[in-house]
Amino acid sequence: MGEVAEIVGGGTPSTGISEYWGGDIDWYSPAEIGNQIYVTESQKKITEFGLQKSSAKILPVGTVLFTSRAGIGNTAILAKQGSTNQGFQSILPRENILDSYFIFSRTNELKKYGEVTGAGSTFVEVSGKQMAQMPIRIPSFDEQRKIGTFFKQLDDTITLHQRKLEQLELLKRALLQKLFPKTGETVPELRFRGFNESWEQSKWIDTVDMSTNMVNPKTGEYDNLPHIGPGNIESFSGRLLDNVKSVKEDNLISGKFKFYSGDIIYGKINPQLAKYVHIDFEGLASADAYILNSKKGMVQEFLYTILQTKNFYNYSVSVSMRTGMPKINRDELNQYNFLSPSKSEEQIKLGDLFKKIDETIALHQRKINGYQQFKKSLLAKMFI
Repeated sequence: MGEVAEIVGGGTPSTGISEYWGGDIDWYSPAEIGNQIYVTESQKKITEFGLQKSSAKILPVGTVLFTSRAGIGNTAILAKQGSTNQGFQSILPRENILDSYFIFSRTNELKKYGEVTGAGSTFVEVSGKQMAQMPIRIPSFDEQRKIGTFFKQLDDTITLHQRKLEQLELLKRALLQKLFPKTGETVPELRFRGFNESWEQSKWIDTVDMSTNMVNPKTGEYDNLPHIGPGNIESFSGRLLDNVKSVKEDNLISGKFKFYSGDIIYGKINPQLAKYVHIDFEGLASADAYILNSKKGMVQEFLYTILQTKNFYNYSVSVSMRTGMPKINRDELNQYNFLSPSKSEEQIKLGDLFKKIDETIALHQRKINGYQQFKKSLLAKMFI
């Protein structure tokens, strides 16, 4: 690496001298690196005087910042010149020899090398000398630029879908607030056309059925069915993770709840994690979850939306904080009261709206996962 790039460390001016701080020079710490490709402004800044009185150095545009401790291997490209603290061994590509985006695209290799090579008793750290000795194969500069440009376009596409995903999630949160009445009110701020009636007080115990259909998973009858527990559900999103196994694979021995397509699974352990999913297949659920179904005029899709409201979340967390692991029990759920539209048609419209938003969010998430998997595959094949 040292033949194609200069490895540059950083430093910290004395925090006790105010003249060193609050200037115009960006000064990055490792905690700021890893969530974006390009960085343009740091949280803290130093003065020219602070730069001179420390081992921090000005790094030019195109430098690949590389964290060398406290989480080795996070990277970002400087889009504006700046400096770093001592938690970096940044890569300054030699002109017309090493392309910035090309080496940035090999972050996983850099990270693996740093983790394997680094040393330290308090925390693992890789030195500049060690980074300079990293063996690396590179093609011609022209080919590097083409490879770098290709991966930049791919990263830009991933970023675009991530932004769309974030915007949809923000929209959903906003609608959950505006389409449900605020505390102390009986009419939401936004309403579907044709609905004017005040919402009515509903009791969980009257409108929600919590299954008691527990079965023995050892009979062999359920071996090929999926087993779902809170650990298989992503927090706050209603999406299943890719770690679901069959009843047989999980070697289950204690009683589990049988669920069917259309049921709602809600994790009762650690309700602050907001684990819920509207399922579209049958299987067995962990005893750490509840199987929910609407009754007495409550619409299932609306019930699922209720679980995602701030009001329900705050209630579930407030009643579950006890010694040991937080958990919301059946009696506590049965005591929950909430407002709901008097007409099932309005419940249906609300449920359908949030279902469509969830489906669009899931679509963008699948696209992101697909592009990321495609990138991972290419990185494995393109570099020796």
